[in-house]
Amino acid sequence: MLRSLYIQNYALIEKLDISFGAGFSVITGETGAGKSIILGAIGLLLGQRAEVKAIRQGASKCVIEARFDISAYGMEPFFEENELEYEEECILRREVYASGKSRAFINDTPASLVQMKELGEQFIDVHSQHQNLLLNKEGFQLNVLDILSHNDEQLSAYQSLYREWKQAQQDLADLIARAEQNKADEDYIRFQLEQLEEANLSAGEQEELEQETDTLSHAEEIKAGLFRVGQLLTSDEGGLLAALKESLNTMLGLQKVYSPATELAERLESTYIELKDVSQEVSSQEEDVEFNPERLEEVNDRLNLIYTLQQKHRVTTVEELLALTEEYAAKLAAITSYDERIGELTILCDTLYNKVKKQAAVLTKARTSAAREVEKQMASRLIPLGMPNVRFQVEMGMRKEPGVHGEDTVNFLFSANKNGALQSISSVASGGEIARVMLSIKAMIAGAVKLPTIVFDEIDTGVSGEIADRMADIMQEMGEQDRQVISITHLPQIAARGCAHYKVYKQDNETETNSHIRRLADEERVEEIAHMLSGATLTKAALNNAKALLGIKR
Repeated sequence: MLRSLYIQNYALIEKLDISFGAGFSVITGETGAGKSIILGAIGLLLGQRAEVKAIRQGASKCVIEARFDISAYGMEPFFEENELEYEEECILRREVYASGKSRAFINDTPASLVQMKELGEQFIDVHSQHQNLLLNKEGFQLNVLDILSHNDEQLSAYQSLYREWKQAQQDLADLIARAEQNKADEDYIRFQLEQLEEANLSAGEQEELEQETDTLSHAEEIKAGLFRVGQLLTSDEGGLLAALKESLNTMLGLQKVYSPATELAERLESTYIELKDVSQEVSSQEEDVEFNPERLEEVNDRLNLIYTLQQKHRVTTVEELLALTEEYAAKLAAITSYDERIGELTILCDTLYNKVKKQAAVLTKARTSAAREVEKQMASRLIPLGMPNVRFQVEMGMRKEPGVHGEDTVNFLFSANKNGALQSISSVASGGEIARVMLSIKAMIAGAVKLPTIVFDEIDTGVSGEIADRMADIMQEMGEQDRQVISITHLPQIAARGCAHYKVYKQDNETETNSHIRRLADEERVEEIAHMLSGATLTKAALNNAKALLGIKR
């Protein structure tokens, strides 16, 4: 429950620090005194958008801080999941700077607005006047049934299946689109692949062919060069081998008389052997080299094919062409397997759809049961609120296709008169009737939701007299169920029922206007309620009426 609220430099509020107690409390004040400002400040703690213009003129920032007693609500899991420090007194603080920057804190730890919103909505429910419009929205009506049926787990299970089904549907649609596109390209891919496969390329082939064409193109020049080298090595007259052989024999003859000759002879012998081997290799290669125009033409044709393919596919190596061949083969294999994959995904979609339908039926059953309970409770709650002939019906239908919340459609039908046809609430209910319906719904679901604090902003608009008394009874009853209920009201009947009474008022000084709030003492309550009854002029009758409303003996 809300223990205290601190506001600094927000709108007309320079500084406000007020404590709240348990049970049913009321806030009163003249129109424009600043009640909506306080609600706006609370809204910032619920993650609402912060506007710079809300900062009090001349201030650099505004601060809103609320303290909540959450010891009885089992909130530890939320703090653990969000890596926040848990304390039985939780402090929410929001700071908005004139620069436009905004900061949020939970127990003095920086937090995101998403975290603050999620946590704040578990602490406090602010029912403002515009919220009455929610009554006409199917999402709100469906949520009422879900709350009362306690089907959080079933709904979570359904939504998990639903997301899985929708993802499978998207995957199937994407796959079909890709298949259609690729099948349109199938002939092209197949032609390119066949052309590359017919070329029968091999890695390193290009370099070998280029070397061979150089050799064949210069065969005569190469053969003449090799013959000349062979002659220089093996000629009987002046050949290197003959001279080297003679030098070797001479050095061997000197060994006996000249010891260094031994090493020199060994070196000459090694050189002779190596050079003789070279001579034989030169001779062999000379014989192998011959001009072959047919082979040259064959090699050039092969190279031209490779060059043409490289130019066509914008690559520079045979290895890249081989990689492209594998890529085309993979694409073609994928195309041929599309039908199989589409079939598999179609089966998966059908399976998930059946699971979604089955889980949706579980939700429908729970909601149908809750709908009957809502009809029963709403009738019993609305009759004392001045609607003796009220009829309230929850109309349920089916969607054409399951949605994120199931396949149920819900419509609250209402008639306040005996002869009135049941129609949507928005069509037949007056403002006062809608307010009473909303209060009854809030009271009904309050028992099903562990919500510490509920704030009603002028929910009594459009009602008066005995009806106001009955509405006060409901709010008082809610306040007695371990719940804190705060009602902003203009009706003295409701103001008198609060166990605590707070007054919002404005004060002017020479330069500015400030809004304030304070808790009224018993004597002040009498006067405040008397003013609400009679206006600015206090009459004895109004004072007596105020005392009567407060249960004070004269």
